[in-house]
Amino acid sequence: MTHNSDPSATADAVEIERIARRARALSLRTAFHAQDGHLGADMSAMDILCTLYFGVLRVDAQDAADPDRDRFVLSKAHASTAMYSVLSLKGFIPEEELETFGRANSRLSTVVSTRVPGVEFSTGSLGHGLPLATGAALAGRMDSSARRIVVLCGDGELQEGSNWEALMLAGTHGLSNLTLIVDRNLAQKGASTEDINALEPLDDKLRSFGWAVRHIDGHDVPDMLSVLRSLPLAEGRPSCLIAATVKGKGVSFMESDLSWHSRRLTREMYERALAELDEGNVR
Repeated sequence: MTHNSDPSATADAVEIERIARRARALSLRTAFHAQDGHLGADMSAMDILCTLYFGVLRVDAQDAADPDRDRFVLSKAHASTAMYSVLSLKGFIPEEELETFGRANSRLSTVVSTRVPGVEFSTGSLGHGLPLATGAALAGRMDSSARRIVVLCGDGELQEGSNWEALMLAGTHGLSNLTLIVDRNLAQKGASTEDINALEPLDDKLRSFGWAVRHIDGHDVPDMLSVLRSLPLAEGRPSCLIAATVKGKGVSFMESDLSWHSRRLTREMYERALAELDEGNVR
């Protein structure tokens, strides 16, 4: 059965692209003032996050405990300033709270935590998000609920064995309410994924585990909207979207530069990045 997106989350592609620029600027500001964060991962995932939250997912900050809400799991939890920025724009947390990121006693820890409204699972250890999402999908089936479970994993973390156990289980049970999006920027800390522990042919491996698979451009908002609004890819199978992305996307000096996995912004870099995004009103 194809699910419709939440009527309250049906911004068009142009509006989502505008929101994504704003979210990138907020993420930059948060990381700059904290002198912490993982901006390469944040920028890589931002278009995916904004497309999900403003065009697809049935989630509402005013009814955050709705048992039939969709569940989103950020498995690549180090992309936390991206997640918090999107949640602030969606109304789950006040924008000014972003200034507390990484501070003692702040709810906004450097990896996503359920202390933050709108975060379904704490996923600080890579490889945990997909197993948790698989359990949530099984629970949804047992509840006869229409809720959808979407999990975003980094490609590097697919080298964790726990993910392959979850992939096998989800395929065995035909969890068509589960969608995995792989942020396929081909990079992890220090080197290419294929140099460290090759994943290819990733699509063939996933299909052999019982998943329906499609390649998408993780920065093409109109295409992502079309695909995400028409899931599952195949009845009786979980869906995987392998999203081709660019680490550091949206800021020219960060794009495809592996040093931006966890590098710190200088004031000059920060101002230049905001100017490129045309978001100079964010300070």
